[in-house]
Amino acid sequence: MTEYDLVIRGGTVVTAADTVRCDVGVKGGRIVALTEGLDTADEVIDASGKLVLPGGVDSHVHIDEPPFYGVKDAGEFGTDTTAAACGGTTTVIPFVRQDRECSLRTAIQDYHAKAGGRAVIDYAFHIILLDPTDQVLGQEMPALIEDGYTSYKVFMTYDGIAINDGEILKVLEAAKTHGAIVMVHAESDHCIRHLAAKLDAAGATSLENYQRMAPQPVEREATHRAITLAEIVDVPILLVHVSAAEAMEQIRWARNRGLKVYGETCPQYLFLTDDHIAQPGWEGAKYLCAPPPRDTANQELLWRALARGVFQVLSSDHCSSLFEGPDGKTAHGPDPHFRHVPPGVPGIEARLPLMFSEGVGKKRIDLNTFVAVTATNPAKIYGLYPRKGTIAVGADADLAIWDPEKDVTISVDMLHENLDFTPYEGFEVKGWPVAVISRGEIVVRDGVVLAKPGRGTFLACERADLTPPVGTAVAS
Repeated sequence: MTEYDLVIRGGTVVTAADTVRCDVGVKGGRIVALTEGLDTADEVIDASGKLVLPGGVDSHVHIDEPPFYGVKDAGEFGTDTTAAACGGTTTVIPFVRQDRECSLRTAIQDYHAKAGGRAVIDYAFHIILLDPTDQVLGQEMPALIEDGYTSYKVFMTYDGIAINDGEILKVLEAAKTHGAIVMVHAESDHCIRHLAAKLDAAGATSLENYQRMAPQPVEREATHRAITLAEIVDVPILLVHVSAAEAMEQIRWARNRGLKVYGETCPQYLFLTDDHIAQPGWEGAKYLCAPPPRDTANQELLWRALARGVFQVLSSDHCSSLFEGPDGKTAHGPDPHFRHVPPGVPGIEARLPLMFSEGVGKKRIDLNTFVAVTATNPAKIYGLYPRKGTIAVGADADLAIWDPEKDVTISVDMLHENLDFTPYEGFEVKGWPVAVISRGEIVVRDGVVLAKPGRGTFLACERADLTPPVGTAVAS
């Protein structure tokens, strides 16, 4: 009997804290050795000249959700987790959306049925709270937290989805009592409604007006309000998909005051701008998301914040709508209206290569920070660490072997998301995973998918220990 099931030999192993040249020994789906000279294995991968990184943890993805703005979600757990794996991600955390007057438990069962038999990598679940009644917060939520559903999302905007400040306070109090983390979509609903009505009345309805409905102050105000509510309750929160430097400054301000406030941003805010949405006709719909991308100066401020620890998480906020057809973004034609296009862009596969190439490759962030924000920090915040998000003895053998010199031009034809567009069409990146391993099993090798549908398993999350805070913010 060989000592190891798998040995990865000769690579440079990178974690959020260290970079070291060593072999990785895997047995029974776990990492059991990190040393030199390992060779007695059923299979050996030569990683000479390659980087061995923890498999990515994409902690903000939307998969197989109900229609939004009347447009069907084109993704499902088989295609979307396959795409994630091809991009170097080995764990995803999608959302369970609670319908009003539906129990949380029933909603969760529905999503387990969607994922079971399809997912090729491991997954946990966040829960979106739309109807935080006393029964939900006092009975269902505590029981679900015990079962490993420890993260809950609330919205401050969107018809039928947003909850008011009083309800948010109750959610935060329940989270504090029972040990959950609350994620907040922070945009001021009243401001958005006011500005949208003015634009509509003026006939300014083309897609280029979308960002005029939700300028930076809309996000800044809601971010500060969410921070205030969390400070009153004295509970950690995480601000998701932060697009605006003005909102980012609110997070930095809070963290430098010692508040347990965490920030997440996404590739679309580092690579896309308002000019993409302002393209004529329907073309801008490919880049439309909420909050909207800003300008290039804003991008540089977000990159700086990522490097300095103001943001702890870099997620894709993957949404898989088609572009064409009766179920696509252009369904409400023939003339595009900025209030009729479902916001959201796909990016579950491109997330890590984009960030590696433009972040590490162009020295905006270092390699350890790349690992931290794309794998380690989300695993810590959502209660999956150290099983996920790191390379350590005892951790799951979730690994991505990167060729840092591999040149790839991103196109919809080479991605695995089963969509008819990508907002990153034509982007040239340097660095791509050439092998991806999930719990010791090679699931992707040289672009070939080897994983069988349904091999992914559900992960029950622990209550996260967020003291001291993950990451450290410093003055800009």
